[in-house]
Amino acid sequence: MANEQKDEDLKQLYKSLSWQLLEVTENAAIAAARAAGRGDKNLADAAAVNAMRKALKRIPGISIEIKIGEGERDDAPMLFIGEKLGEGHLVVDIAVDPLENTNATANLNSGAVCVLAAAPSGGLINASDTYMDKLCVGKDAADYVDIRLSPEENVDRLAKALKRRDKAELTITVLDRPRNAELISRLRSTGARVRLIPDGDLMPCVFSCFKGVGVHAVMGIGAAPEGVIAAAAVKLLSGKMQVIWKARDDADSARLTNMGIDLDRVYTQDDLAPADNLVFCATAVTPVMTTSKAVLEGVSFFPGGAKTSSLVITRGFMNFVPTTHVLDREVFEEEKSEFRLY
Repeated sequence: MANEQKDEDLKQLYKSLSWQLLEVTENAAIAAARAAGRGDKNLADAAAVNAMRKALKRIPGISIEIKIGEGERDDAPMLFIGEKLGEGHLVVDIAVDPLENTNATANLNSGAVCVLAAAPSGGLINASDTYMDKLCVGKDAADYVDIRLSPEENVDRLAKALKRRDKAELTITVLDRPRNAELISRLRSTGARVRLIPDGDLMPCVFSCFKGVGVHAVMGIGAAPEGVIAAAAVKLLSGKMQVIWKARDDADSARLTNMGIDLDRVYTQDDLAPADNLVFCATAVTPVMTTSKAVLEGVSFFPGGAKTSSLVITRGFMNFVPTTHVLDREVFEEEKSEFRLY
């Protein structure tokens, strides 16, 4: 009985923490949106990193270790892997992508998002900035597909799981990269629709666990840090994620091995995010689209304020969160912005 109460207390604690972490991604998204559309992805990324770090430091009572961030100490001045923030009693691991899809932000195209995952200490795998082969599906297909099978077999199984007689009703999302060219060709040969995305497979992995948004599966090789962050959401949504680490070269292989990564093993969402009490927060900078709709709206500014659109997931809880932010109280009140519809 005592263990059950402790578990419930932790569940509620991380649910409460999720709202503070939501402010982190919201602040980062607003900062990135201010720097968006200028053709400079580094400018927008730096703005998001600065805002995210400041917001994380403001959360009282927690000590944070960045498990996945902007890179190693030598490569990133802030939010680097291993950086510690705060001196609170609650120790939390954070995996952050301050600005996923920097190219989209620089050109004001869709798909840019500020995102993080949080867990109790030890609750997220330590990942380097390398690649992994990914397979993500929702709950209904979780028991059917396997990354060790051929793409053709997985499409057949996906169609069976989702009760689709016509495979043309299936949409598989794949990063448009030369390394995925053969996979793309084989998927198309099955009759399934293939949605190629120029960047950012993190949110499509999450959306594979939602019905009615046109993402039935995500396949192909993409970035490993984003894979770990997505794994937290996939686990919370009872989906399935399988990955195989893909080293870029011998040095990368040695580094992964030293980190305890088995390059021959298939890792699941439970391996990547082993904690029970996980938090996933994402705030869109520009609209986050699927084949059928904008699931998250981008940041919009108005006199004295801004509006954001976010997704928050914790254990047993999920919410789409539209928020109005007062950025300049004097202008906000002078323009009577609170009475306008934006």
